[in-house]
Amino acid sequence: MSELFSFDVYAPREIAQRVETVGVTKARMAALPLLMLGVLAGAFIGLGAMFFVLVRSDATLGFATAQVLGGLVFSLGLLLVVVAGAELFTGNNLLAMAWADGRISSRELLRNWLLVGAANFVGAAGLALLVFLSGHTELNGGAVGRTVVKIALTKQELPPLQAFFRGMLCNVLVCMAVWMAMAGRSVVDKAVAIVFPISAFVAAGFEHSIANMYLMPLAMLIQHAGAGPEGAAAVTVGGMAANLAVVIAGNLIGGSVLVGLTYHVIYRRGQPPAP
Repeated sequence: MSELFSFDVYAPREIAQRVETVGVTKARMAALPLLMLGVLAGAFIGLGAMFFVLVRSDATLGFATAQVLGGLVFSLGLLLVVVAGAELFTGNNLLAMAWADGRISSRELLRNWLLVGAANFVGAAGLALLVFLSGHTELNGGAVGRTVVKIALTKQELPPLQAFFRGMLCNVLVCMAVWMAMAGRSVVDKAVAIVFPISAFVAAGFEHSIANMYLMPLAMLIQHAGAGPEGAAAVTVGGMAANLAVVIAGNLIGGSVLVGLTYHVIYRRGQPPAP
């Protein structure tokens, strides 16, 4: 019982060892559970995005209030991933630590990223279909659906350079949330560690590739049903692909280089392998 309410968190050097050890396990997981956990993570992040849109669809909220409150509720997604258990591409960019220490091969690293990323798309887009069929986007007089389309169009129209750097900054904060959650020994510890970085990246308008895998397919479904904003440009498969390509690249650099490899150099470079 004392462990459940302990204030004795893991120190940063211990976190680095834990992240590396967990990374080895993730990289060598069998394909079927890895894919199933990836589908779950895509759906979990989609649920966070769904919650975010609900807040943003309320026109009575001021800009800062809507952004910060939206970020707060979006944290549901990573909380589900970390606490319930799932495999998320953006968080798995931290596998770069185990790779840099020679504990997993480049093939194992890329296998994890490719399988998990593809499964995340299936989970996120699959949830988008279920949410659309449920009639959720008709809430608030259709404002929820119109908000989804507006958000997706904004993402599609982002200049590539901006999308790249927004993706980079997003995954710095996502991976810092995962990193700090690894310090915790209880669900409360992990929740506190996750909420602030995730709220910050959402409120700042940064780009999360897996959230986009939910929002953009949902926007296309809404537009196909003729329920989007009048006169709005169309969200297209090509536009989604272009956005995801750039945002994924930014997410990779932010998570694997600016967080994973940075902490590897600080805490693990030249050290004996983690137990």
